[in-house]
Amino acid sequence: MQSNDARTLLPIALPTVAVGVIAAVVSAVVAGGKGALGAVVATAVVCLFMGLGILGLQFTAKHFPQLFQAAGLLLYVVQLLVLFVFVAVFKDTTLFNPRAFAITIIVTTVAWVISQARAHMKAKIFYVDPDSSDTPKNENSGSSS
Repeated sequence: MQSNDARTLLPIALPTVAVGVIAAVVSAVVAGGKGALGAVVATAVVCLFMGLGILGLQFTAKHFPQLFQAAGLLLYVVQLLVLFVFVAVFKDTTLFNPRAFAITIIVTTVAWVISQARAHMKAKIFYVDPDSSDTPKNENSGSSS
C-alpha cells in the first residue's frame, strides 16, 4: 500500500469504524453479546469490501483511466449487491444476532459513503500535473514578435 492510499483510506475508514463501535455498543445493550458480535462482524465486512473497492478503483484509475467512471459505477453496484448477499446468507445464523448484523451493515455502509464523499470534497486534486516533464525548460511560450 502506498502512502497516498493510506491517506485516502484513513479519513474514510475511521468514521466508519467509530459508527461500528457505536452500533456494537447499542447492539450489546439491545441484543446482548450476540448483538455486539453481529455488529462487529458487519463493521469488519463493510470496511473490508469497501476498502478493497477503493484500492481496486485506485488501481483502475492509475492503469486504465479511460475506464475509471464505468469501473466506479460498477464497483458501487457490486459492493451493494455483495452486502445484500451477506445479509441474506446470514439471516438465519445462530452465531450472532442477524438483525443487529443487518442494521449495522446498512448504517456503516451509509457512514462509509458519506465519509468517502467528504474526503473527496476535501482532497486537493490538481487540475494540471505539477511534475510534468514533457515540456522543455528553455523553450519560450507565446509569440516571438
